[in-house]
Order: sequence, then structure tokens, then C-alpha cells
Amino acid sequence: MLLTLDVGNTNITLGVYAGDTLRFVSRMATNPPRMEDQYAADLLAILKLYGVEPEEITGAIMSSVVPGLTAPLTRAVRRVRNVEPLIVSTETVPDLKVRRDMPNTLGADLIVGAVAAKALCDGPCIVIDMGTATTLTGLNAEGEVCGVVIIPGVGTSLDALTSRAAQLSAVGLQAPPYVLGRNTMECIQSGMIFGTACMLDGLCDRIEEELGAKCSVIATGGLAGMVVAHCRREVRLSDTLLLDGLKLIWDRYGAA
Repeated sequence: MLLTLDVGNTNITLGVYAGDTLRFVSRMATNPPRMEDQYAADLLAILKLYGVEPEEITGAIMSSVVPGLTAPLTRAVRRVRNVEPLIVSTETVPDLKVRRDMPNTLGADLIVGAVAAKALCDGPCIVIDMGTATTLTGLNAEGEVCGVVIIPGVGTSLDALTSRAAQLSAVGLQAPPYVLGRNTMECIQSGMIFGTACMLDGLCDRIEEELGAKCSVIATGGLAGMVVAHCRREVRLSDTLLLDGLKLIWDRYGAA
């Protein structure tokens, strides 16, 4: 079995693949950071919860955008099962061509998303990842990463708005019944959900103009389903896009 870990700024998402079948997906909070023994204990508890014995794990792969957690999580994986995780970077995925000024600065999450999207989409595509930040990655017809858009995530924007405006309180994120909100809560929800959907539509239009081709669009991340349901363009949803990308990278570079 393969242990996959995607370390984000808010959550650590992990899954276990038995062959090509994803047995389970679980999440741990990234903050506050913990010591390696604590991470190892959490990993063991999650594996036990889903009926996976540590001895069944034969490989591990990790993508991380939190450098301070990469080493303790690596050591935690070694404690749980004596395997060395493959750490995703542009160096470990040499077949992915990156057309940026500094290719080696492309985030591990963007690398994994691009690899997964290339496998799913025939031709140029846009990968939307909605987490702490919302990113849009553009791939051309050759599968090269041509560039990225980074904007504050929906939750991040909402937290900033409600913390800096004295008369606005925290609200639950869901689509209101109308674009023109009838109360303060609906007004904020409209801006967050409908406003973000319109922004994604517009950014995808501009990315297509730069790439000179119609693009398939695939989205992942915790709030993606809530937001892209209100996009005008067709967007394919994949809750496991990054884990699937990790599996593809392992099959190509780590299995040997």
C-alpha cells in the first residue's frame, strides 16, 4: 500500500492506496505544529481507524508547502513504517516542463495538481486549487506549466474582512438565495461565493486568451464544490486530485 500526504497551510490531507484504489482520505490540522512523535501517533491512529496495518505500507510520498513540517513528518513516517517518503519537487518530477522565470520555485501542490490534470485532461487545461490560497495553473497543449495565478482563498478573504470591519461578524460560507443580499450575512455570502465564481470565470477567460486555446478546467480544494457550482463555464470537480497526482508521481518515479 502507498501512503500519500499533501501538506498544506491549513490541513494535512492523507490517503492510502491499495493498488489503484484509494482506501480512505483523512485530514489533520496543520497548526499548531507538533513534534514528530505526535505526528507519528496521529498517523498510527488514523491508519488504525481505517483498518490499515502499518506493515501493509510499502511506500510513501509527500508534497509540502510548509517547509518547517516536511522534516518532522518525514521522520514520523519513518517511525510508523520504516520507509523513506519521496518528497515532491521539480527535481523529483523532471518530466514536468515549467515555463517560468524560476521553474524550481513552483510549489509542490501545484506540481502535483499539474501532473494529475495532465492525466485527466486531453489538451490545454486550467487547474483551480481552492485552499488557504486559491491558485489557477495554466497548462498548454504540450502539458507545460505556463504560469500561475495566486489570490487569497475564500476563507482567508472572509477572515480578513470580518476581522477588520467592526460591524461585520463571522458568517457561514454558503450561497445565499439572491446575488443582492437582503441582510448583512447574505451580502457577505454573495460576495464570497458569487464574487469568487465570477472571478474564476474571468481569470479562466484571460488564461485561455494567453494560451491561445480553449481549456478544460478542473477544480479541487475544500470550498471548490460550493463555489464552482456557480461558475458560468463548465468546471470538473475532483476532491482527490492532489492525492491522485501523488499516486501518479509515485508510480512513475518512486515505485522502482
